Amino acid sequence: MAKPYNVLFLCTGNSARSILAEAIVNREGRGRFRGFSAGSKPRGEVHPYTFQLLKRQNHDIGFARSKSWDEFAGPEAPQMDFVITVCDQAAAEECPFWPGQPMTAHWGVPDPALATGNEAERHLAFSEAYRLLRNRISTFVSLPIASLDRMALQDRLDSIGRDRSGAVHGTEPA
Repeated sequence: MAKPYNVLFLCTGNSARSILAEAIVNREGRGRFRGFSAGSKPRGEVHPYTFQLLKRQNHDIGFARSKSWDEFAGPEAPQMDFVITVCDQAAAEECPFWPGQPMTAHWGVPDPALATGNEAERHLAFSEAYRLLRNRISTFVSLPIASLDRMALQDRLDSIGRDRSGAVHGTEPA
């Protein structure tokens, strides 16, 4: 089997969206992808609803911790093939910039940690973020990455982020 693609999901707080994405890509990628997550201003703890949702979806949560993206900037860090920001532009959040050579994309997802309302409504915001990320990541891991040139791959990555359902039409499984 070929070396897995390393994917870093970045967000501001690294307490919900990027953690969810890391869990999803590690499952959906079936060994072809290895997920990581970090934040530009990590909250220092994973949101409790993130843990609850991941447990309900039968994800291992042993990996989950809120951490700075600085952990992935040093020479000892794994080299990333893809860096994907999942912060929501509509909420005027600061999205981190990742220097270097990995392919990059922005897949904005509303921050469920900012959801208001009763407990059921807040849980629903986390479920919706999970659904959107899972759709996008499922599309991403099915791309024929090895057969796409860099420009075509970048176009596909950008298309995934533009579709609010998370699905990219016309994408064929690898």
